[in-house]
Amino acid sequence: MDAIQQGQVQRSAAEVYEQFFLPALFAQWGEPMMRAAQVGPGQQVLDVACGTGILARAAVPLVAPNGRVVGLDVNEGMLSVAQKQTSAVEWRPGQAEALPFADDSFDAVVSQFGLMFFADRKQALAGMVRVLRENGRLAVAVWDSLENTPGYAAVVSLLARLFGTEVAEGLRSPYVLGDKTELAALFADLPLAELQVETLSGTARFPSIADWMFTDIRGWTLADVIDDAQFELLLREAEVALRPFCNPDGTVQFNAPAHIVSAQKS
Repeated sequence: MDAIQQGQVQRSAAEVYEQFFLPALFAQWGEPMMRAAQVGPGQQVLDVACGTGILARAAVPLVAPNGRVVGLDVNEGMLSVAQKQTSAVEWRPGQAEALPFADDSFDAVVSQFGLMFFADRKQALAGMVRVLRENGRLAVAVWDSLENTPGYAAVVSLLARLFGTEVAEGLRSPYVLGDKTELAALFADLPLAELQVETLSGTARFPSIADWMFTDIRGWTLADVIDDAQFELLLREAEVALRPFCNPDGTVQFNAPAHIVSAQKS
């Protein structure tokens, strides 16, 4: 898998990701993810593929005063930004497929919008279960299908028309686990009980179409793929093609549902 398929961003893009993507898309999922993982006081919590740490940060007040939160990510740029946000989380570099932790180390393991980018998804999930203690909780979030996320379906179509299918794949790849049956199959044969796959509504919100395009291109894997001239072309075309997703005041809003898979280690 290349950098686009693995969801790997450059350091500068990680800054944009933190400042713009979090309020637009990711911050809303902290509460339902913590609820699915049943995170509580005194627990040891691991956030796998933590990015800039929005989910790990959500766990900190819930495990206080005696708990511990660890955030792990393979991307140094993401971790560098995460470290600037808080010292209350133990930030660790590492791959999801080779978790650097002993068996039975955590009460809860969570992973938000990372599973679709792992080179070996089943191996990563097996590792998450391995480091869970007996009766510990696992919660993993992935985006619903692109067809159920109309705003991004339109952007993918626009990118393909302007720059080709390979560039468009950079925004298609986050939605490859939208099929709930295929998603649940990844968790088969793992020592888990009470497995649930719940689809929750979400909303993408951006101040404007221009902000939307800046966030998606400069804060994601396409930051070094689309040059300045191409980005200006995209902005011009987007103002027309993406107008249906605008409110009367010019702000952008559209449905962005996600699946949350939760279970207990048996």
